[in-house]
Amino acid sequence: MKVLLSWLREFAPIEGDPYELADHMSDLGMAVEETRILNPLEGVVVARVADLRPHPKADRIQLVDVQIENGDPMQVCCGAFNMSVGDLIPFATIGTVMPDGMEISQRKMRGEMSNGMCCSAAELGLGSDHDGIMILPEHLETGAPLMQELGLVGDILWDLEINPNRPDAMSVAGVARDLAARLDVPFEIPEWKVPSSGAAEGLASIQIDDGVLCPRFTGRVLRGITVGKSPLWMQMRLTLLGMRPINSVVDVSNYVMLELGTPNHTYDLSLLPNGHIGVRRASDGESITTLDDQERMLQPNDGLIVNEADEPIGIAGVMGGASTEISDTTDSVLVELACWEPQSIARTSQRLGLRSEASARFERGTDWQINVTAVQRFCHLLNEVTPGGIEIVGEVLDVAGTTPDSISVPVRTSRISMLLGRDFSSEEIRNLLTPIGFDVENTDSQDVQLVKIPSFRPDTETETDIAEEVARHYGYGKLGTTIPRSPDAGHLSPQQKLRRVIRQVMTGAGLIEAMPNPFLAPDDITKAALIVEEPVRLLNPLAVEESVLRPSLLPGLLTAVAYNYSHRNMEAKLFETGPVFEASEDSSGLPLETEHLAALISNADAFAATSLLKDLASTLKLEFQLTNVDGLAGLHPTRGATINIGDIEVGSLGEVDPAVLRSYEIEDRCAWLNLRLDLVIEAAISVEGVSYQPVSTFPSSDVDLAFAVGEQVQASEIEMTLRKAAGEELQSLHLFDVFRSGQLDEGVRSLAFSMRLQAKDKTLTDEEVGVVRQRCIEAVENAHPASLRA
Repeated sequence: MKVLLSWLREFAPIEGDPYELADHMSDLGMAVEETRILNPLEGVVVARVADLRPHPKADRIQLVDVQIENGDPMQVCCGAFNMSVGDLIPFATIGTVMPDGMEISQRKMRGEMSNGMCCSAAELGLGSDHDGIMILPEHLETGAPLMQELGLVGDILWDLEINPNRPDAMSVAGVARDLAARLDVPFEIPEWKVPSSGAAEGLASIQIDDGVLCPRFTGRVLRGITVGKSPLWMQMRLTLLGMRPINSVVDVSNYVMLELGTPNHTYDLSLLPNGHIGVRRASDGESITTLDDQERMLQPNDGLIVNEADEPIGIAGVMGGASTEISDTTDSVLVELACWEPQSIARTSQRLGLRSEASARFERGTDWQINVTAVQRFCHLLNEVTPGGIEIVGEVLDVAGTTPDSISVPVRTSRISMLLGRDFSSEEIRNLLTPIGFDVENTDSQDVQLVKIPSFRPDTETETDIAEEVARHYGYGKLGTTIPRSPDAGHLSPQQKLRRVIRQVMTGAGLIEAMPNPFLAPDDITKAALIVEEPVRLLNPLAVEESVLRPSLLPGLLTAVAYNYSHRNMEAKLFETGPVFEASEDSSGLPLETEHLAALISNADAFAATSLLKDLASTLKLEFQLTNVDGLAGLHPTRGATINIGDIEVGSLGEVDPAVLRSYEIEDRCAWLNLRLDLVIEAAISVEGVSYQPVSTFPSSDVDLAFAVGEQVQASEIEMTLRKAAGEELQSLHLFDVFRSGQLDEGVRSLAFSMRLQAKDKTLTDEEVGVVRQRCIEAVENAHPASLRA
């Protein structure tokens, strides 16, 4: 948001050093990014075009004779062709230093002498138009300094950063109100009186079908309009504030929006059957051609402005329709000034990619009580800039929808003092709030005042918001520094502690944490062989390759491993913690988001994932159960399993499907582990206190057992049987070898386990070890289709 000092002074007598005023605005929460004292542009004068002729040796340059006052014409070489003989233009004389630091000197261009420079608005720092020379109004005095004639000498332009919680500061009047309060000078929005004639009945009507969408709709019929150029002072103000002048009607519309923060729109009344305007929500499948000649498809939540035939003529708060656009032949208009539901405008403008000065203001919330004043200002300005004036028909058309309730907030002086770390009195709070539009009333309690929120501050709702206003206008720098005291020292939550523990387990196992992009291309889901009915798509992706939210951590980790393989690192061991997303069926429209832990280990089989899961189980004191499942999405058809904690499925592990690995150009097997981290942490928190056992001081004995087992039997099932059979003498058990060979029957593999036996109170004899060994063998052979290998 940019503001001019001269424009601010139309609302308050603001005086002071430009940089001190900039400091005040920054302290008020309107951070000044740039302070620009408009350059007097010494040496740039108003000149008249006396003659135009082609350059004899260049097609893209013409020779221009310019005349200053009654002096002899001077020849200038110019690359612009938008001038005519008799036009007044800005002319930089020899020796002038331009805003970009370039000094104008006499020089030859293709053999012809150039004695100065004809200037565009961009070259003078008065706009962004590079396309042609700036054409000036006829009434200016030739030879006079340009900036003096434009009335811009000594003016100050500030560029402000306005945060989303300050909708009131999105206007010149709003900035002036805040600055006037800080400087303790009076602030006032004038009442613009305009004459009216006749009645608007039968010429225009307004109907609101959705009062929530449109709390208030105000309009007025104007006739006798001549669409032409707006005056130079208006063009200059619009240009300096970043708006491109177009014509008198559009320029007045933009001027009122910048001045009062109220976007508005004008309709060609001749293109509006019976002058009727309606407001409703769009129906699914409706479309409209907007002012940029683009056809826009609409959705049921979009707001619409329609004509008498219920045909769309504008997207509420975003962009008007081409069917009622103002043209050079327009002589009657209906000016519209409405308020819109911020959330609806934000959704529609974001989905359609139509962000504008108007939508930016509607998204933050506009002042619904200033509508009539803004319409009067529009009529006043258009009457002023139109030669011969205009006819303002009847009274203002003003229709209410569901207008917001007036909010009054009880404010405790003690609470404000506590929040800001300084003792304030009730009178101080009242004196700080009243100049910025808040009404403050006393109550029966000396500590409580009732503060009425003004309509131009929809961001303010609570006592804490009021405290912020008090702090802003008292001055954050004057509050001092107070270190808040708390009876509770900061600490990690149980969930945070467990996340750290899990990361330590993963890094301790030799894995490196990766952070892939959570956005995927739609093809990545198919590439990873994931089964997703409808992925969550972004409304406005930065690129097609990043248009889908990931439904799994697998594609990102596979991409990372593939990158390592392309750089000849064949031993990538990666893990990631992060959210995955799936479509939601509830009315909020937000996706379901769950936290996952995943590990991908290259050049490793499924047992590497199983080993990693055992490390986690041991650390978290959890018991995971594996169930072999064929055909898990993205995994090897026969080497995958689901993971349960009790009856709750919390993840899966196995090997990545070889076809998927080939699509990523990964040559080796890859182990995969995926866990619902939120469920695992929840289960770990619920684990009761861990009981510790004394460490035996007696020698241990190791026993190795190898079983021939069918492929359908999981190693974890054999392991569980061995643990139960070995009893309390078992200290450790792990699978150390999986063997497949033609020496074994078809569909049979060898599983070799190592057991360590140790008693707590004695040294086990060979006979006692043998009894435990035999008990384990019999238990496995009885419970499973397995036999001990010789």
